[in-house]
Amino acid sequence: MSSKQGRQLKIIAHVRTDFATKFGVPRQSGLVEKLTAEVVFTPEYRQVEAFMGLEEYSHLWLLWDFSEVQRDNWTATVHPPRLGGKEKRGVFATRSPFRPNPIGLSCVKLLKVVTEGEDAPKLLIAGADLMDGTPVYDVKPYLPYADAYPEARGGFGQEHRDDRIQVVFPEELLERFPKEKREALLTVLSQDPRAAYHKQPDYVYGMGFAGWDVRFTVEEGVLTVRDVVPLGSKKVK
Repeated sequence: MSSKQGRQLKIIAHVRTDFATKFGVPRQSGLVEKLTAEVVFTPEYRQVEAFMGLEEYSHLWLLWDFSEVQRDNWTATVHPPRLGGKEKRGVFATRSPFRPNPIGLSCVKLLKVVTEGEDAPKLLIAGADLMDGTPVYDVKPYLPYADAYPEARGGFGQEHRDDRIQVVFPEELLERFPKEKREALLTVLSQDPRAAYHKQPDYVYGMGFAGWDVRFTVEEGVLTVRDVVPLGSKKVK
């Protein structure tokens, strides 16, 4: 066993996504396949040689930092949102960000290794569950023969995988987003981005996406978008 303690991890990249905050970010990677993002490496790791052969793989593992988690201690149990925020599970039986070490793991689809232009080499990916600016510790190829177990049990997460709510998004508001982002946005909203402990029918929520603040209410299982304004505008309570 190694005697080294407290080894410090190096941040090798940051993620660029449409989510200005963690609110609205999909709860797991791969749930919104149309969501695209970039993995932009720090100058030290922008070496073409480091990416040789990466295009041979369709999917990647990202190891990243729960950078928005501000907690000095950890608890043995957490309240998973998929269980309504009322039932407890052991932290090691969940993917909660409140862990002994705030390290996240995501499987994403590799769309392209970009070798030219600003900040190249960088990665264009899809299906990420990450907010803008998330620090990345490592990138590893996904190996279907070793990483995929179709017969594996998925616990409570599998039971709630297909949970959806109806979305009403007025066309004149949806048109403020580029066409290539609309399907992803609608899918994110259909998965109900609200926290389990904060679900009020008379409350106007605001979700930052692609430079806009999407303001919506949810009542009787229907999410209705009320307005779309530039990020930074005063919120309606």
